Order: sequence, then C-alpha cells, then structure tokens
Amino acid sequence: MNAPMRLGLLQYGVGRPGSVADFAQALEERLEHGRAGADLLVLPEYACVELGAALAGGDAADEAGELAAVVAAAPDILAAMRQAARRLGVWLLPGTLPVRRPDGRVVNRAPLIDPDGRMAVQEKRAMTRFEAERWGVAQGADPGVFDTPWGRIGVSVCYDVEFPKHVRVQVEAGAWVVLAPSCTDTMHGFNRVRIGAAARAMENQCYVAITPTVGLAPWSAALDVNRGHAAVFGPVDRGFPEDGVLARGALDMEEWVFCTLDPARLTAVRDDGQVRNHRDWPSRPFAAPMPADFA
Repeated sequence: MNAPMRLGLLQYGVGRPGSVADFAQALEERLEHGRAGADLLVLPEYACVELGAALAGGDAADEAGELAAVVAAAPDILAAMRQAARRLGVWLLPGTLPVRRPDGRVVNRAPLIDPDGRMAVQEKRAMTRFEAERWGVAQGADPGVFDTPWGRIGVSVCYDVEFPKHVRVQVEAGAWVVLAPSCTDTMHGFNRVRIGAAARAMENQCYVAITPTVGLAPWSAALDVNRGHAAVFGPVDRGFPEDGVLARGALDMEEWVFCTLDPARLTAVRDDGQVRNHRDWPSRPFAAPMPADFA
C-alpha cells in the first residue's frame, strides 16, 4: 500500500554562483529550509544552468558556451547534488542537468537521489525547439518509474508532461505521483506546462506536481527570463478542489510550496468518483477517423 507523501517544491530563483562550490553551498542552504517541511524535495529543470555564465567565462558567454561549460562540469555538479542529499538526509530531485552520453549526445537528465546518495535517472524525451535547434540537446530515454518509500512515482520533465502517453505509461506502471520540473521563459510556455500537468492529473486520476525556475538573470544567455509558479494538481472530482489545484505558489517569486499527497484519496475517487477517467482510458487505439456520410 502506498504511503502519504509530504512534497516540497522549490520555485527556484536563478542566481549567479561563481563556481560549483558556490552552487553547492547555496543548494544546501535552500534544502535546509525545505527539508523540515517535506519527505521529498523537488527543484526545477535546468536550475544548475545558472552556473553556465561563470563557468564559460562571464558576461560574454552565449547559449552554446553556457551549455558546453555546464556539460563539462556535470560530474562535479551531480556530485554536489548527491552530497547535499546525503548530508541533509533527504530524498531529492535536484532538477535536471545536461550530460553527455558515451555516444557523444547531450541529454537532459533528472536524477532522483535517496538519503544515502544512491541515484536513478529519468531523461527528458521530448525536446523543445530551443533545446533541439539552438542547444543541440538530444531526445532521451523512454519514460520509467521509481520505487520509493511512498510507492512508485514518475518524472515527466517540462515538455514531456504536455504529452498524454508519456505520463500514461508511468501511471500504468503504478506511478501515483508524477513530478514535472520545468524551465520556461514566457507565460505561454509556463501555461502549456501548467495546463498539461492539470490535464494529466485529471485524465489519470493521479497527482502531478510542477515547479519552475523563476526570476530575471540578464547575465545568463540561457536563463535570462524565467516565469511561473509551483503547483500540485489532482483529479477534478469529489473529495478534491473544484479546479483540481491542491497547492500553488506566488508567480515569479522564490519560495517553497508544500503539499501532502494521500494515495487513499486517489483510490476513493477512482472507485467512486463522478467519472472514472483512469479506468475509462481507451484500451486500444482508435481507428483512423473517416468522414461521416450525410443522408
């Protein structure tokens, strides 16, 4: 039986660390504030790319230069993330970081780290135009799931949560919570993630949580503008809020947002809701639609 989870989502204000050591210190300070209120702490997609400008040589860096610098430093950045989880004794999804695979491709990887520093990863599968056309970030692995003390969870990074099948295969594999860390530079982009996450929660009768990078960072070519707020969505049915929103933060401000997720509420609504979206998901593909005949 899955256990209730207290989730902590950090709306991450993009800063200007001068080194990996500076990033590591700021990370631990942020996590120290969050760990008392949550079982699992979640940071946004690409939060560590705030390091890019400094690692690439300062204000003259461009998008490609920042990405290359962060990829080169990825092993040290990941080590800092794992050390923070061990030192503070927390379960941590520290956002994502761009890493180079042995075949030379750069992918966007989300590590889930346990309090002992052990790690499993989910790669982002669907690339935005910025990632594919300007950064050269490649498609990652198919969706998987993670076994945790609170049951099975999934991670659908940013753009991935806008695609029903990505989340659906995770839910069908037993995930009752899906985490969707994001990084968006317009309200259009943020709202696509927000609407997608709310839809995935509704159609799968599960929990979906988002949290973005926030704030202005004119020194960074890659993370210069960051919009959004954290939120947790559930089914839109009895026993839940009328809009399905269980928690949300203030727009464009750094803060922690906390929410307790109870799997028993999902079981109740799947068994006896006004609708049964989870059960009624089509079991086979629809036939290709044909024009109807008018008599």
